[in-house]
Amino acid sequence: MKLLFALLLGGFLAPRATGGAVEPSGDFGALTVSNIAARIRIQAEATQTLGLNAYTNPIPGTKASYTMVVIPGGEFVMGSPAGGRYVRPDQMPPHRVKLAPFWMGKYEVTWNEYNAFVFDDIERRQASPPPLNSKLDPRLADAITHPSLPYVDMDYGMGKNGYPAIGMTQHAANKYCQWLSAKTGHCYRLPTEAEWEYAARAGSTNTWFFGEDATQLADYAWFEDNSDFKYQKVGRKRPNAWGLHDVLGNVSEWVLDQYDKDYYQICADKGTVVQPWNQATKQYPHSVRGGSWRDPISKVHCTLRGSSTPDWKMSDPQLPKSRYWFRNCDFVGFRIVRPLALPTTEEMRQYWNSGVEQE
Repeated sequence: MKLLFALLLGGFLAPRATGGAVEPSGDFGALTVSNIAARIRIQAEATQTLGLNAYTNPIPGTKASYTMVVIPGGEFVMGSPAGGRYVRPDQMPPHRVKLAPFWMGKYEVTWNEYNAFVFDDIERRQASPPPLNSKLDPRLADAITHPSLPYVDMDYGMGKNGYPAIGMTQHAANKYCQWLSAKTGHCYRLPTEAEWEYAARAGSTNTWFFGEDATQLADYAWFEDNSDFKYQKVGRKRPNAWGLHDVLGNVSEWVLDQYDKDYYQICADKGTVVQPWNQATKQYPHSVRGGSWRDPISKVHCTLRGSSTPDWKMSDPQLPKSRYWFRNCDFVGFRIVRPLALPTTEEMRQYWNSGVEQE
């Protein structure tokens, strides 16, 4: 029994598939959700006494690592008041939101981490593509759908080592989260819009988490005025009060939500909303937050909402266009979160497989 437990706990790189019926899906990555969830539960039971603390983890089988900081639960007012600085209609009305505690990536996901996913066991995958049948690959992380290899260098010459990964679709970011969950035994996903804004604000009610003095933004963010026309290595600017670097500027960050200009009004009509998430029903648009190295100061603040468009794939010559890469998007990346409360298997499935990924 002790040997079996040790194999289950430590074997995220090579766990054995369990028996039973296979869940139907058009995406092979979804076939292993139940298996990944089972191993996450085992890991959670083994580490439940560790508490809510910041931590740094290596990604098993790679040279990459990542750091997570603690975001305490609480309530806040999301959005901008009428007459607020840089206010836009889709940032109103302000509304109360209640969130449970979670961890969030201290930095945006870098190429060091993301390429470990893109190129994970690529020789084996190219030689033997996973079959779409009832036999699951015994290595859960390898069975997850991986991005196709880009036909151009997706860093656009701006740098890879220590720089944020960019140009992936929201679907690809979700698949990275599923892969990392399988690798580590922790449940990772993209943040919701509400979680992102709450974490970015870090208890502040101002335009920027450091206050209202626009001249200070250059101390905390890379944006149009100081970026030298490219993204920069993560962690070189000062963090917010909860320890998050580059949460404003550098690259805009994917969140889980479908973008809807009227969603804040829907939330406001409900009073205080708990764990809001506008789940996707169509491929476009999805929300991105925080602004990027290309943006002026008016678009690099805590309440700014952005949205994806098909134009981000405009020069992709593939038919159909890639599900994994935005060829015309050198300004969008992502960071990860890990909820303190363990999600159900079905919730994990929804996080990692929105169902609207097809071109």
